[in-house]
Amino acid sequence: MSFKLDTNDYIAYMMETKEVIGGQKDYITELDATTGDGDHWANLYMGFEKITGMSEDLKTLNISDLLKKIGMTMFSAIGGSSGALYGSGYVAAAKAIQNENDLTINSLYTMLDAMLKAIMERGKTQPGQKTMVDSLYNALVCYRKGLEANKDEKDIIEMFINGAKEGAENTKNMEAARGRASYRTDKGVGHLDPGAVTMALQLECLGNYILHKLGGTK
Repeated sequence: MSFKLDTNDYIAYMMETKEVIGGQKDYITELDATTGDGDHWANLYMGFEKITGMSEDLKTLNISDLLKKIGMTMFSAIGGSSGALYGSGYVAAAKAIQNENDLTINSLYTMLDAMLKAIMERGKTQPGQKTMVDSLYNALVCYRKGLEANKDEKDIIEMFINGAKEGAENTKNMEAARGRASYRTDKGVGHLDPGAVTMALQLECLGNYILHKLGGTK
């Protein structure tokens, strides 16, 4: 069985993700307050509220235009550097799949890979620098391994989810090269990066949504 995500699916995923992130307010804020400004959760959640509040209008768009609209909304609605990073990522993702009607196992990888590259370029960041990139990069490494091994779609998505979680967890032992944590004496070592954690939450929600469509456990 193969999955396809259309505009309605992606909006539903965004709405579910907003609820998950909303439930992590205290945890994410505490993580960010330890090494940063403490406003990461509030900024990101504001973006998701704005996007999901537009859901009826968004349903009229094709998948590429939807991603572009999400990106432009994130540019304006999310404060701090996250808005520019997510905005750039989604706009690049939209361009990468502009000829697709749905997101499939292959086009979803193409989309996310374009998002990763745009975030890295905009933030001048590489994997291993204790940022949101670490979650997305590790998730896609695992995703690509599954594709290259011709694994079942359910297995690929499970690898993707586990890769995202592992990527976030790995930031605990990394030295920050960006943001306030990079100015700390300990470079944030011993603390999870909040941006990587919220990215992993989003990727896990996406993976779980797909598993549900494939008939797996959600």
